[in-house]
Amino acid sequence: MPPPIPPKTLVELFTGFLAIGARSFGGVMPWAYRTMVEERRWLTPEDFAETVGLCQFLPGPNIGNASIVLGKRWFGVKGAIVAFLGLFALPFVWVLALAAIYADFAAHSVVRSIVTGVGAAGAGLFLSTGVKLARPLARRPAGLAIVAACFVGIAIARVSLFIVLPLAGVAALAFAWKGRL
Repeated sequence: MPPPIPPKTLVELFTGFLAIGARSFGGVMPWAYRTMVEERRWLTPEDFAETVGLCQFLPGPNIGNASIVLGKRWFGVKGAIVAFLGLFALPFVWVLALAAIYADFAAHSVVRSIVTGVGAAGAGLFLSTGVKLARPLARRPAGLAIVAACFVGIAIARVSLFIVLPLAGVAALAFAWKGRL
């Protein structure tokens, strides 16, 4: 795989995140991965997974946080602001418009069915992105062990995210310190 090529200008950064936000129906993560890794090649799959992993620990939306982190990495504070605004510009307008329309038609069974179908499609996009994010970890057994432990802790044992994430962070640091992650 060729080395990543970060955006060269603030305009390119803005339009890249605008494209992510414009196509992010059903969730931002699949489109963020596709745009930043596959289409524009700003990041490697590993760097994307690491950045999103970092942003999981921060409050707020993961890709919103990633837009700030990556914008700052490439262009400083201006880049952070530009990337964030690019990501949320169109969704902000669309959500306001759709909320106004939905308020009038939410009781109709056809509208409820459409919303259910869109939710199922979003779940499929989310799962496919999860697989893409896991690929860089497939070569690292310690990473897979942390993923499995988090899944078991949260999904099966129903342990609070506020307990699992710090423990996973400590485990990841320990594995990284020993050169296994």
